[in-house]
Amino acid sequence: MNDTETQRRYDAACAIGREAGDLARKMFEGREANTFEMKGHQDYLTEADGAVERLITGRINELFPGDSVLGEEGGGSVGENTWVLDPIDGTANFARGIPHFCISIGFVSGGVRTAGVIANPLANEFYAARRGHGATLNGKPMKISGIADIRQSTVELGWSSRLPIADYLQMVERVTATGAGFRRGGSGALGLAYVAAGRTEGYAELHINSWDVAAGLLLVEEAGGWANDFFAGDGMTKGNPVLACVPGLRAVLSQTTGIA
Repeated sequence: MNDTETQRRYDAACAIGREAGDLARKMFEGREANTFEMKGHQDYLTEADGAVERLITGRINELFPGDSVLGEEGGGSVGENTWVLDPIDGTANFARGIPHFCISIGFVSGGVRTAGVIANPLANEFYAARRGHGATLNGKPMKISGIADIRQSTVELGWSSRLPIADYLQMVERVTATGAGFRRGGSGALGLAYVAAGRTEGYAELHINSWDVAAGLLLVEEAGGWANDFFAGDGMTKGNPVLACVPGLRAVLSQTTGIA
């Protein structure tokens, strides 16, 4: 894909992401308490998930009818040029009235993360990146933390109900044994955005889906960080482990999380 077409999709991602963020914010502020369904164990679904995904998908189909779209709620397909989106990442937080969730829109061309945006509407934060052009937060350049001592670091460790809780607890034990602090915010996309913004030094999860990370991994890379080869194998359609961090902690976090 040439530079002009890549720029068009980056610009579109920014515009669509802002519009989707506005809709998500309005639905969060206007929702009734405890109005959600469960798709599975600790797997929440709200009206906003479907409404925001329909908005994003509709805009993409209007602008780029030849592109593929893969979304968390509606599924879709994977092609040479694919939009990978999560309409509400952090749905459990949204459903419970916790203002820590986001909209994640990534664009992948030829298997390469090319553009990505994350909108955090309740915090009025908009993250954006285009490959080779850096990453920004509300229009200002972002860069990763300068911390390279694991004992001074904070690492976010995500958990998925698709794996036994024991696996997660063992990872937490190994990471914290190094002296690192850890947190879990309930949104993988925002966890990656926080690494890019220098708020934490790493994010790891033993299994996560592509719509949670397609934008965030590019943010980390363009802010100077390192990320594993998430799209290896069936990562796009079936998910993979994810590890993104400051380069100086790559070796110790790879060893302690078990994610190569």
